[in-house]
Amino acid sequence: MTPTYITVGVVGAGAMGRGIAQIAAQAGSTVKLYDTQPEAIAKARDELFAQWDRLIEKGRIDEPEARACKTRLQAAGSLQALADCDLVVEAVVERLDVKKALFAELESIVGPAAVLVTNTSSLSVTAIAAGLKRPRQFAGYHFFNPVPLMKVVEVIAGLKTDPAVCIDLAAYARQMGHTPVQAQDTPGFIVNHAGRGYGTEGLRVAGEGVADFATIDRILKDQVGFKLGPFELMDLTALDVSHPVMESVYRQYYDEPRYRPSVITAQRLAGGLVGKKAGEGFYRYVDGKAQIPPEPAVPTPGETPPVWVSTRAARRTELYQLLKDLGARIETGQSPSPQALTLVAPLGFDVTTVAVVERLDPARTVGIDMLIDDAATRRRVLATNPATRADMRDAAHSLFARDGKAVSVIRDSGGFVTQRVVATIVNIAADICQQGICSPKDLETAVTLGLGYPLGPLAMGDRWGPTNVLEVLFNMQTVYGDPRYRPSPWLRRRGAIGLSLLQEEK
Repeated sequence: MTPTYITVGVVGAGAMGRGIAQIAAQAGSTVKLYDTQPEAIAKARDELFAQWDRLIEKGRIDEPEARACKTRLQAAGSLQALADCDLVVEAVVERLDVKKALFAELESIVGPAAVLVTNTSSLSVTAIAAGLKRPRQFAGYHFFNPVPLMKVVEVIAGLKTDPAVCIDLAAYARQMGHTPVQAQDTPGFIVNHAGRGYGTEGLRVAGEGVADFATIDRILKDQVGFKLGPFELMDLTALDVSHPVMESVYRQYYDEPRYRPSVITAQRLAGGLVGKKAGEGFYRYVDGKAQIPPEPAVPTPGETPPVWVSTRAARRTELYQLLKDLGARIETGQSPSPQALTLVAPLGFDVTTVAVVERLDPARTVGIDMLIDDAATRRRVLATNPATRADMRDAAHSLFARDGKAVSVIRDSGGFVTQRVVATIVNIAADICQQGICSPKDLETAVTLGLGYPLGPLAMGDRWGPTNVLEVLFNMQTVYGDPRYRPSPWLRRRGAIGLSLLQEEK
């Protein structure tokens, strides 16, 4: 198959440029790789040749195909060498002034039909194109690192981009073995915008002293199914990369509260604790392996008290069945006896508020997160309030660990860790749909491929209930009085009429 673009220029021979050059050559294009430092081009060429040799060894490509790829990769000694390119992809430093100057020069070199694209992750495509004579032939083409393995690319139209250009770029992405998603030119596009909910809310939870980094990571992996917890992920991507993106999206949305960065990452970045590559971030690394603190041991209290469950508990029927399976002595009266461990299972509300509103003894009241069906999780999460007695906390911990499932006990806060993070993820995704940044389908594709979530954010909302997510958000907003948890109109409308979040509007 003839590639959409016969000759492709790549400016920047770092990790991103090298990866783009690899998949473009594998798609059948002649690739001209340019960098201001000639030694960087030579290094990239050597690494790409070695990579194609490894692919032969793994049986991914055959020797004739590898030879063809090596032949199609050419070193460009100057920008003028890109004059005959049909497409030029920029992968240089993330600075608006640098990118604008580069494209102004490129536009004067390439032919009038050539397409110019930027691999920017957070800058405005429209702003980069400002001043160009042919902005209709300019677009965003955002790949993810490592490019050959991350199989999604965001195709971003600036305000003046010709729609036909985006169609051709999407077709070329498929020829390179990637899945294209179409996005409007808004801060963070799709993936970096949708990703704000995971790390930023995890940081808020940690900043409030609800739980330590390792506990938050364990909860979100074991309850929701994320491959990495937010702090493991930030250590992997490194704070010198992720924190500036947090600040960029926040500032470009004119200090929208839900995207507010955290002083935690600002301080750690200033102190050089940027993550795995530095040997220390949220975790310390020895021989590349995170040194994760062990979980607290399950307490061994004396006789377990009887258990009474709030009449307003979420998933009350399932909670009763779980208690029966664990061999608990269950009280069924209208109110708990003076000896009973009192269980509440709120959505969004903190345990303290529930104890006060329901007139329960806070010293004997413990919360449990029941947003997700217990059978679908590998961990149970309990929350104490400031007055919870140690013996009641330990009795609850011991009881819910009887069958061997892991249990985490956190401090009281508005909403449990999973509730807060999931609701924030779903709410931000709903707002992306509200703004028309992309289609719900492309949103799900971009997030699952670009971020590796176990489900797309809209699928999360559907699985655990749009009305439940809305209840968490409304109650969190009540507890905090904070606009960060203001529900998106898009989510509110669908929750009100019971419409699937994945359903397209007619």
